[in-house]
Amino acid sequence: MSKYFGTDGFRGDANVGLTVEHAFKIGRFIGWYYGRDHKAKIVVGKDTRLSSYMFECALTAGITASGADAYLMHVTTTPSVSYIARTEDFDCGIMISASHNPFNDNGIKLVNNNGEKMEDSVIDEVEKYLDGAVPEVPYATGDKIGRAIDHSAGRNRYIGYLITLASHSLKDVKVGLDCANGSTWMIAKAVFEALGAQTYVINNTPDGTNINVNCGSTHIEGLQKYVKENHLDIGFAFDGDADRCLAVDENGELVNGDQILYIYANYLKERGRMGDSKVVTTIMSNFGLYKALDQIGVGYEKTAVGDKYVYENMRQYGHKIGGEQSGHIIFTKYATTGDGLLTAIKVMQVVMDKKLPLSKLAEPIKMYPQVLKNVRVADKDTVLGDTDVKAAIDAVSDALGDTGRILVRKSGTEPVLRVMVEAPEYEVCEKNVDDVIAVMDGKGYVIEVKK
Repeated sequence: MSKYFGTDGFRGDANVGLTVEHAFKIGRFIGWYYGRDHKAKIVVGKDTRLSSYMFECALTAGITASGADAYLMHVTTTPSVSYIARTEDFDCGIMISASHNPFNDNGIKLVNNNGEKMEDSVIDEVEKYLDGAVPEVPYATGDKIGRAIDHSAGRNRYIGYLITLASHSLKDVKVGLDCANGSTWMIAKAVFEALGAQTYVINNTPDGTNINVNCGSTHIEGLQKYVKENHLDIGFAFDGDADRCLAVDENGELVNGDQILYIYANYLKERGRMGDSKVVTTIMSNFGLYKALDQIGVGYEKTAVGDKYVYENMRQYGHKIGGEQSGHIIFTKYATTGDGLLTAIKVMQVVMDKKLPLSKLAEPIKMYPQVLKNVRVADKDTVLGDTDVKAAIDAVSDALGDTGRILVRKSGTEPVLRVMVEAPEYEVCEKNVDDVIAVMDGKGYVIEVKK
């Protein structure tokens, strides 16, 4: 893994792990790298967190100081930056966001001119520059200095694109939208009202510090309650930068990413449009998803955790749909990254086409109980290499046999180990997770444990 950039960009506590100097230098290098033989164009978006404005200024200063033009979409979604980068002849795109993380964190995500996550070869060069391992790049002077250009029109074009993908009017459909006080705080309502829906919007008053706070896809219980109390037909919750979407059915029950994958794959299968395509999942997907896919005769792939790996598999083998339980869903016909608003539109397409409520569409997939706890440690590799920890993990695996599984993996963006157990009973899951964490704690590795 790269030194600074994980599976979803360069993340850190604003001006601690990820500083304004980092942002300036990334802008400097990217502006120079893509502008070596022409006037580079780089599109930049940000979410609503307080530090995003600071990082936008630093990146813009770096980009223009190297002679490239920075096109500013302002507050927008990660998938909108991806869409504009690939459809409007930009050299690359930059999104300022730490996705579902707290407001004090932030991140810088780089995408290429196909709207895909930036190639590792370019990331490696950026990191060398950050570390001073390559010569300083030249400053632009005179009329070679770049410009900062308002490009809010790009956000509007993205909204228009989403609207064209809808197959039905949503007239008289009552839709709840939880915007997580993030990037969709205006966009989500605009899209669904344009489709004719009666929109009921919550958590759409960002103040720079309330992004993802007890709301959005990481705190779905708020939308569940809201849908039930207001007798809505369906609800959708997004994360801070809207590359995730989880759904809530008319009864207030969660419909997660695995269930959405099943619903759409089954829809394509019934219409003869799945062909030999498989559903691309990660190793964190639920046993219940695989059993349900087996029943309808749809194959699946398993990748490492991260929508980056899901998309790489989909692109390599031509698969149509893939994603994660967390709500990163990729539809390769329409996008090159997870897109929460697109996911909501495609779920509504199935609901309207089949004339069934979301609860009935999700009914065939029976989810196995899962317990996942996040263990903050000083050194992830040291813990995973410890013989006692490995023995504890093996003991759980042997005890579960074919009835469940244990997975212990490193976070790609934090000093955290994720310990997950899946089994037929919740109590079995929790006991086995706690047993493994107890061994870690006994060896002095555990700093903090969170669900």
